[in-house]
Amino acid sequence: MSQQHTTLLIVGGGAAGVSVANNMRRQNSSIAIGLIEPSEKHYYQPGFTIVGGGAYTLKQATKNEKDLIHPSVTWIKEYAETFQPEENSVTLRSGDKVTYDYLVVCPGLQLDWDKISGLKETLGKNNVCSNYSPDTVEYTWECIQNLQSGTALFTQPPMPIKCAGAPQKIMYLAADRFRKKGILDKFSIEFFTATPSMFGVPFFAKALTKVVADYGIKTNFNSNLVAIDGEAKKATFEVMDSEGKKKKTTKKFGMIHVTPPQSAPDFIKQSPLANAAGWVDVHPKTLQHNKYPNIFGLGDATSTPNAKTAAAVRKQVPIVVDNILNVMNAKAVAEKYDGYGSCPLTTSLNAVMLAEFAYDGKVTPSFPFIDPRENRSIWWWGKTFGFPFLYWHIMVKGLRIDIPHLECYAKKFMKEG
Repeated sequence: MSQQHTTLLIVGGGAAGVSVANNMRRQNSSIAIGLIEPSEKHYYQPGFTIVGGGAYTLKQATKNEKDLIHPSVTWIKEYAETFQPEENSVTLRSGDKVTYDYLVVCPGLQLDWDKISGLKETLGKNNVCSNYSPDTVEYTWECIQNLQSGTALFTQPPMPIKCAGAPQKIMYLAADRFRKKGILDKFSIEFFTATPSMFGVPFFAKALTKVVADYGIKTNFNSNLVAIDGEAKKATFEVMDSEGKKKKTTKKFGMIHVTPPQSAPDFIKQSPLANAAGWVDVHPKTLQHNKYPNIFGLGDATSTPNAKTAAAVRKQVPIVVDNILNVMNAKAVAEKYDGYGSCPLTTSLNAVMLAEFAYDGKVTPSFPFIDPRENRSIWWWGKTFGFPFLYWHIMVKGLRIDIPHLECYAKKFMKEG
């Protein structure tokens, strides 16, 4: 069993981890940085929606992890297993230990496929697809292409999940594909969501209800997928009525797009860093751990009640880096994160509704004078070209670009209802 030491240790090499490592390197050229990440491939996950919709390729959304990490950062190609915060150490799956002065925890979310009975056995065949994994996303496009008529179901589990809009984005892309082929009227499209409305922010939920109506999609709220029989093409949902009583209902399908339940990774849940719900327990505005001042967390695995999106990570990275430098220099940490998240909702194959919001559902657009509820082709360009460029060439490389997002930009449109 060996032991190595690094000044700054980062657990997780996804959007958050690589961006923090490269951003810190730009702020401080001498600090020793270590990054624990077992995967050799790095995925641009926001692109998975349009891969499933046939407007992007998995290859475009994939790069080698080694090409993204600054050469001066030590890549520890291993799994983190346990945390010993009192000793400032992390134990790896191999049994080796890494000690640190400062720790950043950002391992992302865990996809709990096994929480839906029968799903693992049928996923990727029998027209059971999901955009949530690089292993299954291309099959979504296969299903949409091959289906000529029938019932197409799209599901959303209880929150929190990565990108709360993704379960319905693929539904709109599928519906638009069917419309462009002239076969939309041959389909019965239904959305089954465990949530009580189309979206967590009422301002956007109202606008999305119009999109649903335009495609003739039937919505089923408080309906959670619990079992699936791929061969029999049957999905079982647990439906909660207005009195809170639950009953099960079964639906036949021609194809089904499943969004798996999600939670913090098990090694986080079982660690001293987790709160009672299993998330990395950080202050919502400083992103500093509530118990251990030399530990920070960001991205999808934290306790912060924001939307779990890459846009949230982009705003969190400089705040975490600056606050670590503040702690190093015995300065106060800054309460800078306002809960910003963004969800480019692909409502068709050439238009996107750019939903931007902060804590407490405040609507905080980045662009004045533009109604955020409008479906615009400029945001489709953003989704397919602009945002991926921003991700690969600005954010992940550790460069900073801050476009202010202000509640006052939305005031006029909020009044219009």
